[in-house]
Amino acid sequence: MREEHEAAGCRPHGPAHPQEVAQAFRVDPKTVRLWAQEGRLRWVRTLGGHRRYFKADVQRLLTEPGR
Repeated sequence: MREEHEAAGCRPHGPAHPQEVAQAFRVDPKTVRLWAQEGRLRWVRTLGGHRRYFKADVQRLLTEPGR
């Protein structure tokens, strides 16, 4: 499982940073933010006000047919 996360550009534990998610999909971080606004990715805000994405959602999108 760790290899899948590493291949996707995400660390195996903890929430995913926007840049990690963007690298996994080879898109701009603004695209990741748009996906979150569309409800495709759940996210939480840190105490510092930064977004972090749920790794399960990232993995689901990576394996989604027709992505």
